[in-house]
Amino acid sequence: MPVSYHMLLFDLDGTLLCSDKTISTPTLEALNHCRKMGLLIGVATSRGEQNAMGFLRQIEPDAIITSAGALVRCHGEITHSNGFSGEETAHVLHTLQDVCGTSVSMTVDTVDDYYRNYEVPATDVDQTWAMGHLTDFANFSLPSLKICFECHDPGLPADVAAALPHCDLIHFSDGPWYKLTPKHATKEAAIMQMCDALSLQSTQIIAFGDDYADIGMLEMCGLGIAMGNAIEEVKEVADVVVGSNDEDGIAGWLEVTFFR
Repeated sequence: MPVSYHMLLFDLDGTLLCSDKTISTPTLEALNHCRKMGLLIGVATSRGEQNAMGFLRQIEPDAIITSAGALVRCHGEITHSNGFSGEETAHVLHTLQDVCGTSVSMTVDTVDDYYRNYEVPATDVDQTWAMGHLTDFANFSLPSLKICFECHDPGLPADVAAALPHCDLIHFSDGPWYKLTPKHATKEAAIMQMCDALSLQSTQIIAFGDDYADIGMLEMCGLGIAMGNAIEEVKEVADVVVGSNDEDGIAGWLEVTFFR
């Protein structure tokens, strides 16, 4: 592997995380080995910081991109944010209720908190979504980073996109959930901000991902790696496809590439 690569950048769900929402021991050991070799470790996730924190503490990344690109933190300091104003947040929430119905399930990431208007079943594997504050969003007008909504009608997201042209809308492939961020708050834009803060070039990054929000990230980085469980659209743009997130695909590839 050429020495020109200086960072490993990982999505969380479906990539660094196994399906049971844990990071495997072989993966943690491989990341520690890479760090000792001088590689920077980064995470780029659609989760907000509050939902990702338990995982981030395990790997202590040098750079963190959260809320699908709306927030960038390098070496513990916020270096960039691109979110909704309080007025914009209220407008997005009201629009979602107008288009999808008043009972639509929604979540909101702020810089330091997380809000939801639905109960998370105790049987859900991922109880991080039960964190934060339960609210009806009736008079919610805090500045926010990302807003997500659940929609089982495949035709309605297009109506949401038309009603909110200033937003970036992406579907999560593992369920009927969609994310909204400001138009230019994407993982790709966040990576450029991160590179500026760390004096890196995007070509010096090896990026790992599995879902729609990772496509641009894999295309722009020096080496784009799709997980074996990735959607086909991600595999099509990737330079390499490795084993799945439940098969230690990351650890196996790192071992073959860097440790032998």
